[in-house]
Amino acid sequence: MNFIEEDISSIISDEIRTDLENNSDLVKANLEYLRELGIENYQDIFKTYYPMFLMDTSNFQEIFSKYEITDLIDKINKNMAIIEHL
Repeated sequence: MNFIEEDISSIISDEIRTDLENNSDLVKANLEYLRELGIENYQDIFKTYYPMFLMDTSNFQEIFSKYEITDLIDKINKNMAIIEHL
């Protein structure tokens, strides 16, 4: 998960950085969930919407499980901005 440290360290506040570090297992679990779903741009999603990765894993997964997963994955891979509307 080096991309987290390298790519976003310059764009996040110290407070968010501390939250991410203190909850690294949670963040990693949520990232892994997206990756395992087949969402190819999970790193870009993280860089843009990193606060949502601090959500409890079950709540995080619930956001995505409300939708037909194959269709959702396709849409997210094409346009990650739909995350805002989930």
